[in-house]
Amino acid sequence: MIEVEDIEKSKALLADAEVVLIGAGAGLSTAAGLYYGGKRFTDNFSDYIEKYKLTDMYSSAFYAFPTLEEKWGYFSRHIKLNRYDFEPEHVYPELLRLVKDKDYFVITTNGDSLFSKSGFDANKVFATQGEYSKFQCETPCHDTLYDNKEMVFKLVEQQSNCRIPSHLIPTCPVCGKNLVPHLRMDHTFVENRDWYAANERYVDFVKNAQDKKLVMLELGIGFNTPGIIRWPFEQIANAYEKSTLIRVNSDNVDGRYHLSAKNVLVKGDIAEFIERLQ
Repeated sequence: MIEVEDIEKSKALLADAEVVLIGAGAGLSTAAGLYYGGKRFTDNFSDYIEKYKLTDMYSSAFYAFPTLEEKWGYFSRHIKLNRYDFEPEHVYPELLRLVKDKDYFVITTNGDSLFSKSGFDANKVFATQGEYSKFQCETPCHDTLYDNKEMVFKLVEQQSNCRIPSHLIPTCPVCGKNLVPHLRMDHTFVENRDWYAANERYVDFVKNAQDKKLVMLELGIGFNTPGIIRWPFEQIANAYEKSTLIRVNSDNVDGRYHLSAKNVLVKGDIAEFIERLQ
């Protein structure tokens, strides 16, 4: 149960904020209904569950499919479902209403593009771990990213028995190697000019907020990659006198670093929290 005082304090902090920095992880998209398990998984992947004994979409992304045809049969459906088919009806639009009149910036480890789909300014969003909507060379032989919507839809339409036709396997137009989703899985993840530009905008935003009333709204950040958002936000909260961290998570909200009473740590449902701030 989210305490009334946490809601009221968060409302007051956001109302008084000069700048707002949003840090978003998987928990935020889950709160919006983008579930990687349960009924949403069983409804859309019954054939894969039967054939490969898959249990959820997260672990399935790391499954060692025997062939590329089978791998792309799964991944094309995964990308279409989570990037192109899903429309956020609440949570993300409600979050935008809270910050649209503020000077804001978003850093997220999510690859689902729900911020841009909900109307957030693309120049104010840094998807540091990549996005489902792009492919890159697996090597990579170059740093160009490829929009994949048309390709993904074709792969889904033409798959059969959990496989795509061999001639549709996505390949790099430069070296002929395979294309892969632009998601940070290992050292081959492409950080191109656009990635560095977004990173620079994020760094500049944080630097420029040093002497302003900064509210960091951290939503659904766990411990898969805490060094990207969770721990840096704690460090900023301690280093910037006028800054405040509002952390909302369904699980652990404790700090790695000491967090003073000025900060708000809420263990509870993110969707409920955002709705009650309206």
